Amino acid sequence: MLASRSGMSAFGLTLFDTALGPVGIAWSERGVAGVQLPEASARATRARLLLRFPGASEATRGFASRAPPPAVAGACDGIAALLAGEPRDLAGLALDLAGVDAFALRVYEVARGIPPGRTLSYGELAKRVGAPGEARAVGEALARNPVPLLVPCHRVLAAGGRLGGFSAPGGVATKRRLLALEGAAPGDQPELFG
Repeated sequence: MLASRSGMSAFGLTLFDTALGPVGIAWSERGVAGVQLPEASARATRARLLLRFPGASEATRGFASRAPPPAVAGACDGIAALLAGEPRDLAGLALDLAGVDAFALRVYEVARGIPPGRTLSYGELAKRVGAPGEARAVGEALARNPVPLLVPCHRVLAAGGRLGGFSAPGGVATKRRLLALEGAAPGDQPELFG
């Protein structure tokens, strides 16, 4: 479910350990608003997330009085499992995507339907959002994705099954690793989803 909010809302944030390193997550009362893939350190990951959500209140997992809400704790567990190589479909988690334009919201909605271990090309995704020939615009929308893994932009490939770009820390190497964790092999499985 994609949601957008009007006005400012209070944000919470927390970091949690994964097989790839500390991941950060930010949320509002409407859903997950941001995911930060691991930077060089937990401190750098937290700093990057705080740049995106200044003034967010930090919660600590394991401390009931300062714990993230159950839905966010579930998102953390799902992301950690996915990054440990367990097949997880995170498409059902509520998102708060305030400020995201209508085209990008359509792109994110279609991308959320790509199951783990499957891929789709930028061009095919453009067709599915009603904008054939706009593969570049799809790529630009995915490059601004505030919730990687929850909107699995790593599952979208360039023509011919090539990896294309990836704007998260680690770039294309991270994209390749995420796809390998899910059992998708770029290049030999183009247009799998559909």
